[in-house]
Formats: sequence, structure tokens, C-alpha cells
Amino acid sequence: MDDRLLEEIPSLDLADFTSGDPARKAAFVQAMGDAHQNIGFAALKNHGLSDDLTARLYAAIKKFFALPDDVKQKYEIPGLAGQRGYVGKGKEHAKGRNTGDLKEFYHVGQEVTDNDPIKEEYPDNVWPTEVPEFKEVALEAYQRLEAAGKQVLKALALYLGLSEDYFDAKVHNGNSILRPIHYFPIENPDAVPADAVRAAEHGDINLITLLMGASADGLQVLRRDGKWIPITALPEQVIVNVGDMLSRHTNNKLKSTIHRVVNPPRELMNTSRFSIPFFMHPRSEMDLTCLEGCIDEQNPKQYPDTTAGDFLNERLVELGLKK
Repeated sequence: MDDRLLEEIPSLDLADFTSGDPARKAAFVQAMGDAHQNIGFAALKNHGLSDDLTARLYAAIKKFFALPDDVKQKYEIPGLAGQRGYVGKGKEHAKGRNTGDLKEFYHVGQEVTDNDPIKEEYPDNVWPTEVPEFKEVALEAYQRLEAAGKQVLKALALYLGLSEDYFDAKVHNGNSILRPIHYFPIENPDAVPADAVRAAEHGDINLITLLMGASADGLQVLRRDGKWIPITALPEQVIVNVGDMLSRHTNNKLKSTIHRVVNPPRELMNTSRFSIPFFMHPRSEMDLTCLEGCIDEQNPKQYPDTTAGDFLNERLVELGLKK
């Protein structure tokens, strides 16, 4: 492992992995694995999202979040624990906190198109009639990010000494979520709780996250020496990070790194910030038991056995989305 304290996250090219060139592929596997052992984040280009698709998705979500709150709330569906449709301002908080984050968001989930019985586990997606173009562009982005995520998981499987297809069946029709987020303007900073932030420090729940470029600065990652490092991506990159499920499964060989979105300077609190993460989840039955190859005397088993479904339910309660 590369033990250096990085000042920025590594930049990688997914085309190296899919090129058919064994040397380029092997170098990508090593670099992706090292990045997620060291700092838990990497920037990735050639991920399959076009500039046009990205622009159309951002235009659609900005149109939705500009709607009046009472219109948006039509798409906040009781009983779904926020897993589809709209989640209102301040409803979600980080694990271990009670103050809600200064954000609102929308969830788009898996569309099962084959005869997979797992379809019964998933609620139907909710689409805003006020923004008819949102459905098509969101589903296209979902499919492209899911395809890129599957390639990243293939690379990480090889890095772990597993077969390249280790994750394939586990993420087929997985419970992944596309989450457009609006960090809404604060006209009067004194009117919100003193400890309220756009997104308090947290680790993601899932296997890996692919984050489309945000519209403003603010994302920071906690380096292992305790220093917060700002994360910026070029327009053609997505940010890839490991979530808690993969960290558990690899007994922390691959790191789920704590990150946050800080508030802008007070004079910019009245501005919006948008971002679109894709949270790649496996099927609920995936066994998250620590891999034998990731357990040794120096790194004994650190987690009790659980499944992805049980772990997700536990975390949704901790985040305030589920009772």
C-alpha cells in the first residue's frame, strides 16, 4: 500500500481498464485499489456520461427544486423511508447527530426490466409531472453510472484477489439510488441552528458511490491524519468512493472515508449548490461477512456478519429516514 498522505485524490481513466491492454488494465486495478486503501476516493474519467446528458439532468433537477415546497411535497411518499421520490429540507441528518442537513433531495431507484423476483422488494419510482423530461434523463444517467460502477467493482475484485466477476451477480438489479441533491439557499444564516451544515461528516452506506460533478465547492474528505482535504473534480470526471458495505466486506482493507459538505462563506449562504451522487448498492441478500482474504493477525475480523438489506435498514433508522 502507498502510505503517503495525499494532498489530492488520484485521477484515473476507466478506458485503461476496458482497453483490452493487459498492462493498462493491471495498472488501473493497482491504482484504483491503492487509492481506496489510502484515502478512499478517486477521480475517474471516461465513465460513460456525456456532457449533454449531464447538462440535461442538471437542468431537469434545477427545474424541479425551483418548484414551490408544497408542490415538491406531493412527491414525498409516506412509508417509503425516503427511498423513492422527494425528501424535504432538513429531514436527513448524519449518523450520531440530531440536527438536519441543509439540503433536500430526490431518489430514483432500480427499474427491474427482467423477471427477477427482487422487483417485489422495490417500490415504484415517483416522477414529477411538472418536469416530464426528468424521468428519461434520470434513468439514462442511472444506467450509465451503474455500468461504470460495475467496471470499478470488477477492478476492485481483482485488486482483492477475487475473480473479476465476483460482484456481478451481487449487484445485478441491485438496490442502487440516484440522488439529485439541492443544498438550498439560506437567506438568514442566523435563523438556522448554529451547528447546521449542508452535509455533516459521514460515511456512505453502500458498496461504492459515483458522484457527478457538483455545481460549487464544499466537498471535503477526512485524511487519516485528521486533516480535511478539499475534493474537486474536473468537468469530465466523477468522484468514486468506497461505502461502509464494501469497507465491512473487506474488513477495512478498502476504506469508507468520512466526508462532508461544508457551508460556503456567510456572504454566499444565499446561493444554491447541486450535486448528484449515485449510490451503488448490492441486492439485499448479499452477505457482507468479512472476506477471509482480508483477515489476518495484524487485521483481525472487525465486524459481525450481516446482510446488505439488514445493514441498510439499520442505517436508515440512524439517519432519521426510517422509524
